[in-house]
Amino acid sequence: MSVNPANVLSDDDLLLLLSNGESAKIEFKSSFSTDRVKRAVHEAICAFSNNLDGSSGPGVVFIGVDDYGNPVEDFRVDDQLLTQLAGVKSDGLITPPPTIQVKKLSLTDSKQIAAVVTWPSDSPPVRYDGRICVRFGPRRGYATEQDERILNERRRYRNYPFDLQPIRHASLDDLDLDFFERDYLPALVARDVLEANGRTLVQRLLSAKFVTAEDNSYPTVLSILVSGKVPSDLIAGCYTQFLRIEGSELTDSISDELEIHGRIDNQIRTLEDKVKSHNRRQVNFANRTTEEISEDYPFDALQQLIRNAYLHRSYEATNAPVRLYWFNDRLEIHNPGGPFGSVTLDNFGTPGLTDYRNPNIAEALRALGFVQRFGIGISLAKKKLGSRLSFQVEHSVVAAVIRKDLH
Repeated sequence: MSVNPANVLSDDDLLLLLSNGESAKIEFKSSFSTDRVKRAVHEAICAFSNNLDGSSGPGVVFIGVDDYGNPVEDFRVDDQLLTQLAGVKSDGLITPPPTIQVKKLSLTDSKQIAAVVTWPSDSPPVRYDGRICVRFGPRRGYATEQDERILNERRRYRNYPFDLQPIRHASLDDLDLDFFERDYLPALVARDVLEANGRTLVQRLLSAKFVTAEDNSYPTVLSILVSGKVPSDLIAGCYTQFLRIEGSELTDSISDELEIHGRIDNQIRTLEDKVKSHNRRQVNFANRTTEEISEDYPFDALQQLIRNAYLHRSYEATNAPVRLYWFNDRLEIHNPGGPFGSVTLDNFGTPGLTDYRNPNIAEALRALGFVQRFGIGISLAKKKLGSRLSFQVEHSVVAAVIRKDLH
């Protein structure tokens, strides 16, 4: 009997893998209840994502079994456990976010286990807590310099996403290498790993996915967005437009405008500062000892929507920037590129449903402190704004519309 090669493994496939014991593709854990075990599960998923040996098919962590694959007595798989396991994809600890499937397996009426299926990443290396986890047979460990070189080389043979495509008319002179060395690399890679390595600059850039293979070293889209001196010179739509409009129509008069260029982190910070400057705050005293501070728009919700726009926008085949239009009665945040992957026009905004047009930009924004968890920005904004928030979703653009609170 052979394992089904389809994208989704069946219960029979998983039971067959379980019976084969721990290996380069299989890990057993008796629970998911302690910090030590949770770390081990994260490391296993990271290692399966990196797929150092280059073998086909996913890796699986079975939860609720002993070292021999036998089910643990009284272990139950409930919704809370499945939610926790599914959260590994979006908790921001593994970057870029892994591709996983979580399943409950009933071995008998009284014995259940959980399985976390992880597919190899299209853009290795994948990191957990700033470290590249790999697998040597049934054992987990951290990548050596040679292991990392293998993972970097493998990117050349995959159909990798646009944010890792080379920009062949660019060179290392287009990158702010001081920012890369001083700020970005220490945020991306664990301190002890940085201190232990003696890699060249090009090797460090390669590890961060900032250049293609060492023999030509073209900057990638990711490197220009994150560390480019003038990104919009090389990626046409890589800038931001802010307009404050005195009225409710685009044809009304403009009282303030700003075009923002530069690295993606500077664009986000500058736009957020601009929003703060226009977001009126009012202090109301409910009594002599208590004050209530209100804003036209709750800034933390706007922050989620702004950062979401940069994370999910398309940088490919478009000259359009991120746009924020501030009308008298509403705000509109437009980002080029419609729904992507498993997110469609019909299911857009469904809680917990997300996909990544730019998985490596997601990793970069996580490293730079703009994202703590993945896939929850819209949900957090909806919780704060309620019916004031709506979306205009088309094939080529998504607009978040936030109505002013008139009360």
